[in-house]
Amino acid sequence: QVQLVESGGGLVQPGGSLRLSCAASRSIFSIDTMGWYRQAPGKPRVFVAYITRAGSTYYAGSVKGRFTISRDNAKDTVYLQMNNLKPEETAVYYCNTFPTRDTYWGQGTQVTVSS
Repeated sequence: QVQLVESGGGLVQPGGSLRLSCAASRSIFSIDTMGWYRQAPGKPRVFVAYITRAGSTYYAGSVKGRFTISRDNAKDTVYLQMNNLKPEETAVYYCNTFPTRDTYWGQGTQVTVSS
């Protein structure tokens, strides 16, 4: 059973930055493309970004140019650097494979963008 543990969330002012981390309980990076997703209050969970095993990336239009996804295969960890955050990006952020697997969802990490 794979476990994904997200961390790095917190309270940040509009325009601020945060770096999220997602640690896997075992090596899945040789197999899967990894992604970040977020769920705002009262809204469905949506795609944010993914990174392939080879390092190619793809972003949702709303975050392109501000967010950067990366991975460290040696540490079985994927990251999401978020810059110039906006209040509407307040959400719980999750990592999973891309496409997602239901059994891989973790608890997520809360990001709150507020002054």
